[in-house]
Amino acid sequence: MSGSTVYDCFTYRNENINLALEALRAGNMIQIYDSDSREGETDLVIPAKAVTCKDVKWMRKDAGGLICVAVDPVASKQLRLPFMAELVREASKNSDVLGEVAEKDGDLKYDSHSSFSLWVNHRDTRTGIPDDERALTIRKIGEITEKNLSGDNIHFGEEFRTPGHVALLRAAEGLLDERKGQTELSVALARMAGITPAMVVCEMLDDYNGKALSKENAKEYGKEHGLIFLEGQEILEAYMTWVGS
Repeated sequence: MSGSTVYDCFTYRNENINLALEALRAGNMIQIYDSDSREGETDLVIPAKAVTCKDVKWMRKDAGGLICVAVDPVASKQLRLPFMAELVREASKNSDVLGEVAEKDGDLKYDSHSSFSLWVNHRDTRTGIPDDERALTIRKIGEITEKNLSGDNIHFGEEFRTPGHVALLRAAEGLLDERKGQTELSVALARMAGITPAMVVCEMLDDYNGKALSKENAKEYGKEHGLIFLEGQEILEAYMTWVGS
């Protein structure tokens, strides 16, 4: 890796984890399945800095879910990224409608709170939705994350505007100690891989029933496309070892 990496590289006794870390360091796609007890979804996952327009096309066509960028909690604070729910609650003070729709305790069936932050376009895009423009926005999110973690104080608004077409996810401050969603799982892997912790995630949906693609079918897809498949528990165990090392 180049000298711009944020975290030291890490090797784990689980070969599946090591293969995934190698793939991410090379800028390649992997799969993450959170757990049966959570969303029960498999996401395509790739480092934000590595994304091309072909990757965006791949995710929107073969995965079909929402293409989001998960950002490390330290970088999120430095960039002053808000949680969307907090913005809506604050705005609801002047709007009855927003007060009605603002996320409340118990609203989510799979977690205590959402990780959604802003939806943005990079300022060099036109509409922001074509594959090449979304790829540009995503890469620039990776770049500004890396720069701020490396000590550069770059204001987010200098490069991005909202509303836009790329959803930002703010990882929980305690990461996997606090929350075990795709957001935190992917950022934890980035830290272990020693790459910039801004990760693209996109849920895999079933073309036939429109629901989350089953774990078995997701694994089969991964075999056909040479993708490493990780389960959330594998990542959690490896991350706890990494933190303690």
